[in-house]
Amino acid sequence: MSTMNAKASSGGEEEASGMRSETLGESSRSGEVKSGQVILVAYLIATLELTFLCMQMGVVPYLAKSLGLDSVGFGYLQTTFGILQLVGGPIFGRFADQFGTRAALILSCASGSAFFLLMSISTNIPLLFLSRLPAVFMHGLPGAQKVITDLTTPSQRADALGKLGLCFGIGVIVGSALGGVLSTKFGIFVPTYVGLVGNLINIMIAMVWIPLQDKPKSDHHVTEHSTSQSGSMFSIREILRLMKFPGVMEVFIVKVFSGLPVGLFLIMFSIISMDFFGLEAVESGYLMSYLGVLQMVVQGLVIGKLTKHCTERTLLRLSVFVFAGMGLGMALMRTVWHYCIIAVPLVFAFSMLGTITDSILTKAVPSSDTGTMLGICASVQPLTRTVGPTIGGVLYKQFGVSSFGYLQLIVNIGLFVYLLKSKIPLKEMKSQ
Repeated sequence: MSTMNAKASSGGEEEASGMRSETLGESSRSGEVKSGQVILVAYLIATLELTFLCMQMGVVPYLAKSLGLDSVGFGYLQTTFGILQLVGGPIFGRFADQFGTRAALILSCASGSAFFLLMSISTNIPLLFLSRLPAVFMHGLPGAQKVITDLTTPSQRADALGKLGLCFGIGVIVGSALGGVLSTKFGIFVPTYVGLVGNLINIMIAMVWIPLQDKPKSDHHVTEHSTSQSGSMFSIREILRLMKFPGVMEVFIVKVFSGLPVGLFLIMFSIISMDFFGLEAVESGYLMSYLGVLQMVVQGLVIGKLTKHCTERTLLRLSVFVFAGMGLGMALMRTVWHYCIIAVPLVFAFSMLGTITDSILTKAVPSSDTGTMLGICASVQPLTRTVGPTIGGVLYKQFGVSSFGYLQLIVNIGLFVYLLKSKIPLKEMKSQ
């Protein structure tokens, strides 16, 4: 009798254990579904914000010209935008760490609304310069990266971050086309009205769909060095402390310098396309659309597959090696068709480098500081846009288009040798 009772008790415990396991499994699946939905919403917000930003890029030169701003003044306007984005990136990241991703995305969208509102009433040059001021907190892409970083496992991160390239590609293609159509058919200020309303809609999307707290404050095994919960949001010392974590400074140096020469080339591309390739404005637009489609394919399809089969250390070396080979191709190209061929490895290396370095750097710091790290990473492009026109102009004028290719080749060969010989500590993750 006691044996039967023991068996019944054992059976009941096993059944209860099975029910608990099933409940936990369902809870886990429910959490994964919810996280997936939040990430999709982050992709949507980033896509819309980039679309609105690209809409105004085609309008600003005409608006500046209509207000009497010459080419030098327009250069100052663009430099102002670049400096504000450069300074604002790390501060925005600190804000995301301290107040959460929902607050950060709302801040970015609200800044976008203020940006377009000021543009829509820019009837003189001082107002046009003033409209650049909200750009200091316009960082929808790093905000979306922060959401993804918080809600993905380290092995999933590179793939999920890579898919943001789809958002960027859609934003460039749709935004550029839509801005041109709206300004031509309805007036030069109409794209700014659309951007204003669109960013207000983005605020509502973030408030409804982005959870208040994505994860605990700190789930990283190294928390004693966390900077996000201490010090001022504007503390440069606290921001720069992240560079002291193992491997961070080395990977960040590779991130900055590997893509710098091609970044200078792309900044000068509007002039190069006219003078060197002899393209009309419409043909240049087609070429930019081609690059946008390439980026969407590479970041949406290729990077994810590679991260499942290769370690991030291997992919980092591969991107630098491809950059070096592409530099030689740039140095030897003579026609726009040559450039169309070179663009394939160029986009691959550019996209791979950005995605892999972002993934590596967010794993190298405490989870409560990933926003700040992403903000620092987001400052790389504004830095290039700030110094690029001066350095790129000198290179092009003194040495021609081939100088960008040779510089790309030399810099990346040096970085490739450095990556082969150095023992940079990386948290290796590879999906199975």
